[in-house]
Amino acid sequence: MSELKYVIFFLVLLFGVPFNYIMARKFPKYEKVLWFLLLFFTCNMVDINFFSHEHYRGTSRGFEIGMVDILTFSLLAVIIGRRKEYPIKRPPGTFLYFTYFFFSLLSLVNSDVYLYSFFELWKMIRMYIFFYVVYNMIRQFEDITDMMVSISIITIYITYIVLKQKYLMGIFQTYGPFPHQNSLVLYMIMYGSMLLSLLLNKEDIKLYYWLPVFGMASIDIVSTLSRAGLAMYAMSIIMIFYFSYRSHFSLRKVGVTFLFLLLGSIVMYKAMDSIIERVQTAPEESANTRIRLAIAARKMADDKILGIGLNNFGLKINDPYPYGAHIPRNDPYEKGGLVETIYLMIAAETGWHNLVVFFIFILYFYGKNLRNYFRMKGHPYRFIPIGIAGGLTAWYIQSTLEWVLKQTNNYYQMMFVFALIAAVSRMLDEETKKKKR
Repeated sequence: MSELKYVIFFLVLLFGVPFNYIMARKFPKYEKVLWFLLLFFTCNMVDINFFSHEHYRGTSRGFEIGMVDILTFSLLAVIIGRRKEYPIKRPPGTFLYFTYFFFSLLSLVNSDVYLYSFFELWKMIRMYIFFYVVYNMIRQFEDITDMMVSISIITIYITYIVLKQKYLMGIFQTYGPFPHQNSLVLYMIMYGSMLLSLLLNKEDIKLYYWLPVFGMASIDIVSTLSRAGLAMYAMSIIMIFYFSYRSHFSLRKVGVTFLFLLLGSIVMYKAMDSIIERVQTAPEESANTRIRLAIAARKMADDKILGIGLNNFGLKINDPYPYGAHIPRNDPYEKGGLVETIYLMIAAETGWHNLVVFFIFILYFYGKNLRNYFRMKGHPYRFIPIGIAGGLTAWYIQSTLEWVLKQTNNYYQMMFVFALIAAVSRMLDEETKKKKR
């Protein structure tokens, strides 16, 4: 049976990609379906693992490839096929990403299990191809309207899973279709932020549809009972309200704000008992473990200039390596976990210098998004940089406590957001050129 899934996968890859290309070129609506599915499968992963090491505690456990990749290759064929109509362009940030990739590759000199490192390198390559395709797929601002509809459907689907887990399965901290509740909370913080910004800043939308969808995104976040996630989402919301009112004042915006406060109060009242219980019962040992793993990560980064090897943290936190010697174990065979911040993980595995490169990479897009905001004064799609600003701020701060942005679902979403920022910047440049003619 296990061999059958590989056969099915290769048949889908062999015949599905050319079929999707032909259909997308012939029927524009089919292309929109592919675009929706590309985003949908970032939350509901359907993939297979080659050389799987499922019991290894690492950021990658095999050579993954799945539906997102098949759809990415299909849409790559589409953008190549229409390159005369829409010239293919290299996305901004490419040099920074491959600098980050190069230093990650260089860390293999200290890797003790090269296979683990190649698992992660393969993931990084897939993410860039996805980034490249999304950037070139977004050709006009109207494409963002379709994208927001896709995000709303994905939000409804995730909420269905969350409510099923909470009320039918009795799960205290829901995680939706994701591997962990922290994956869900970071994923939905971005979409929730974009949905709120849409509500506040786009006046021609149907409130009866978009307000409940935003409410669903918020319910998903609250249902995770992630203390950091709730705090970061609240901060993102405050930022979005600030930039939205700073951008433009209207009575409609005041009405949306009133509805937000009313409905938000009801949701928080309903969830307050669970939130209080979560805060009161949070184990102190969890914080101690975070600190111990952070100490181990710093030891690794200080010991090896090039890092201990990409995706080798889960190996070298254990005996016979010295980095985790200070961590108490319940039994000698207990395996250590991963440091719970992406920043120290990058430093430990690939060196302090590569952490600097990663910071430059992510802050480059943060700055480009803010520049988009200032350039889009009076623009009907200004809600995009406003929502992303709140979401990215929450991501970057919460990543001091989580390594979630290395998980496949969230990594895809991060590269999607970066591609969207870059595409908006390119489209603004194109609008400026048209005005000068």
